[in-house]
Amino acid sequence: MNKLIIILLLFTATTNTAKAQAVKHTPITLGITDELTSSHLSEKRKLNIYLPEGYDASDTTRYPVIYLLDGGLDEDFIHIVGLVQFNTFPWINRLPKSIIVGIVNTDRKRDFTFPTTAKSDKQLLPTSGGSEKFISFLEDELQPYIQKHYKTNSSKSIIGESLGGLLATEILFKKPYLFNKYIIISPSLWWDNGSILNKPTVLSAAQLADNISIYLAVGKEGLALSTEPHVMEVDANLLAEKIKAAQNKHINLIFDYLPDENHATIAHQAVLNAFKKLSELK
Repeated sequence: MNKLIIILLLFTATTNTAKAQAVKHTPITLGITDELTSSHLSEKRKLNIYLPEGYDASDTTRYPVIYLLDGGLDEDFIHIVGLVQFNTFPWINRLPKSIIVGIVNTDRKRDFTFPTTAKSDKQLLPTSGGSEKFISFLEDELQPYIQKHYKTNSSKSIIGESLGGLLATEILFKKPYLFNKYIIISPSLWWDNGSILNKPTVLSAAQLADNISIYLAVGKEGLALSTEPHVMEVDANLLAEKIKAAQNKHINLIFDYLPDENHATIAHQAVLNAFKKLSELK
C-alpha cells in the first residue's frame, strides 16, 4: 500500500510539472517604436507610438495625434497611453481615438530650454539652450514623418511638464500654429530668471486657421530653482494673464490649480483633468 501511494504521488507531481511547463506566456503589446534620423539634432531619435484600437492602415479613418514630451517607457508614455485609452472608451467619450507619439529623450535639459543668461542655470543644466533646434525638429521632421507614415487628421496636441512645459510655452509664444491643443503642466517658467514671461509673443497678431485650446495646470509647488525668487504658482498665474492679454478670439485658456498635488505628483491628475475640461469646450 505504501508503494502504491508513493507511485501515485510521483505520478501527480510529474503531471503537474508537465502542465506547468505547458503554460504559454504571450507578451502584452502596448505600441511600436520607430527611429527617426534628425538633421536638426544630428542624432537618431526614438519614438514610442500608440495606435488606437481598430487602427487599420487600409481604411479611410484618420486620427488626431498627441505628441508627448518625455515619451520614454520609463517616463510618461505608459501612463498617458492608459489615460488616453480610458478617455476614448465609448462610455466615457471625452476624446476621439487618437495616436500618441512619445518622444524619447536623449538630453531633455538641452532640448527643452532656450539659452540663459543666469550663471546658476548654466551650472545646473550645462548642456542647456537647444530648444530652437528641437522646435525645428518637431516642425520640419517629426510632424511630416508622422503625417506621412500614419493616418492622421489636422488635430495635433502637445503635452509638456516641467521643462517640457517651458518648451510647450515657448512653442505657443513663437509658433502657436504647430498644435491645436496645448497641455502645459507645472512649466519651469523660472528658467533664465523668468525671462519668457517678459518676452513678446505672436499670440495677439496670429492668424490662426483653427482655434487653439490651452490647458495650464500648476500644483502647490512653492519656490523654483532660480537664484531670483520665483514661486511656481505665481509664475503660472502670470503666464495665464499673459495669454489672456493677447485677446485673441481663437484662443481658449483653461487654468487649473491643483493644491493637493506637487511638482512630482501633478502630471497624471492634470492630464486627466485636461482631457475632461478640454472636451467641455466643444
